[in-house]
Amino acid sequence: MTVHVSPADLEITPRPLRIEREPSTPRWWMGDPVGTAVMNALSLTFPDGERFFIQSVRRFEKDCPPELREQVRAFVVQEGAHTREHIAFNAITRQAGYDTEAAEAFVEARLALARSRPPIAQLAATVALEHFTAAFAHALLARPELLRDTPDALARLWRWHSIEEIEHKAVAYDVLMHALAELSPFKRWNLRRRAMVLSTLLFTSTVRKTTLMLLAQDGITGVRARLKLFKWLWLKPGLYRLVLADYLGFYRPGFHPWQTDDRALIAEAEQGLAQAA
Repeated sequence: MTVHVSPADLEITPRPLRIEREPSTPRWWMGDPVGTAVMNALSLTFPDGERFFIQSVRRFEKDCPPELREQVRAFVVQEGAHTREHIAFNAITRQAGYDTEAAEAFVEARLALARSRPPIAQLAATVALEHFTAAFAHALLARPELLRDTPDALARLWRWHSIEEIEHKAVAYDVLMHALAELSPFKRWNLRRRAMVLSTLLFTSTVRKTTLMLLAQDGITGVRARLKLFKWLWLKPGLYRLVLADYLGFYRPGFHPWQTDDRALIAEAEQGLAQAA
């Protein structure tokens, strides 16, 4: 039996967007080196990470009911477009003078660890990491000041990505719940709880390490770099603090991503993108 409570009228719609491949953008496009390094570090995780998500979900697609298979297909198209555009964005990071080779190699090595796990564990990790991205996406759309100093073209990329991450935020979750439908609710909860704990350690340590690699290229190193990173993530603007409540909600036994219906936020952001275009 399928176990999920996504809205019956949910539509997952891939949207066309291609950023300029050789834009003239400032090195610190977020307005400061620390915010820029964090967002650049996040983007460096996306291409290989989203390929991992696609592979993890598609292994279980054939056993899903028709409506969920349709959502998986739309999820794959959206994630494929995100991969393409963040490959282009990462090239812009290199054009700005950053050497990303070591950071990208570090990300690939961490994902290789995830790929060594059994398929169901990979799917559970995908569910956990998709929850992270949806929480970040909600924060970026709900708090326009986070991208206040960002050039319009790059702000559009991050808002477009955020819209689609929210829209498909439950696809991997619903596939996992369908795959585990024969287990007791406690066993399903325990599996995703463990996956979130491990994914949190993997994700936060990866972002921290790769951000510090980028900050070092701006001469910000050692204790100074760590303090500045802590301040940006937890105090001002406090990206981790802003998503903490959403993150902790994942651990509730009865959690489902669409218990927070933020489609109105998507609609408002889409209107803003259309006006900008």
